[in-house]
Amino acid sequence: MPAIDPPILFGAAYSVYTRIARLALEEKGVPYRLVEVDIFAPAGPPPDYPDRHPFGRIPAFEHAGFRLYEAGAIARYVDEAFAGPALQPADPHGRARMNQIISILDSYAYRSLVWDIFVERVRAPATGRAPNEEKIAAAMPKAERILAALHDIRGGNEWLAGPALTLADLHAAPMLIYLAMAEPEAARLWPRFPELRHWLEAIMLRPAVLATRSPMEA
Repeated sequence: MPAIDPPILFGAAYSVYTRIARLALEEKGVPYRLVEVDIFAPAGPPPDYPDRHPFGRIPAFEHAGFRLYEAGAIARYVDEAFAGPALQPADPHGRARMNQIISILDSYAYRSLVWDIFVERVRAPATGRAPNEEKIAAAMPKAERILAALHDIRGGNEWLAGPALTLADLHAAPMLIYLAMAEPEAARLWPRFPELRHWLEAIMLRPAVLATRSPMEA
């Protein structure tokens, strides 16, 4: 039987959502190929990229002729299509909690934590632009509410959605790693949520997280 080519992931190594998909592949032990696509490059993405993602976002994915886009869909497909440790709870309550956390991250956390805090505090100075202090200040109460929600959902569990690592943890890690790089904002937020900080420290030591380290990480 001919070998099936490994999955191909199209996206940028710095991207939160590309990293979510990469984390799922790494945790499952699936060999894959990352094709760098930078949608913010001066020339934009490759001309044929809209064929892979009609909305021009990253990542996109291909496996044995099957094409997919949206990081959440890709991560779920990877968990269900490949052997390896399960990344979704088997019970309805656990799976609902996982999906709730992922929805919180997509709906509320990504914009506030990544774009309004990390990009303004860390990336803006790195590119020679002054941070937008008003945008950062407006995002801080939202960030506190997000961390409080994740803290409350996690409760006394080892991982965000229960006793085992799930896609919720892989969804959260890239966003919270970037938040932790934003100072002095991170220093103001983390002391209120020490257990969440312990979770972040633990997940940052996982081989999958180390293997997908963002080029923007200090």
